[in-house]
Amino acid sequence: MPIYEYRCNECNHEFEVFQKMSDDPVKSCEKCSGDVEKLISQSSFALKGTGWYATDYAKKDKSRVAKESCKATSDACAGCPSAS
Repeated sequence: MPIYEYRCNECNHEFEVFQKMSDDPVKSCEKCSGDVEKLISQSSFALKGTGWYATDYAKKDKSRVAKESCKATSDACAGCPSAS
């Protein structure tokens, strides 16, 4: 369940609330009942370790993909270079 941060416009009190994404946002401060605004906070998501290189998701050779797709179908593709 996500944690949302809010700041009161009246007393500047900052607080966190566990809420479902479908829940309505908090509208009043838990201390003074003043209006609050939702803060944008830094995510705790981080990619660590080795890997995550551009070569991990290399583009496939288009001619090889076309040949494989023609072999997968029972009918020969008209105009396909691998049909001959």
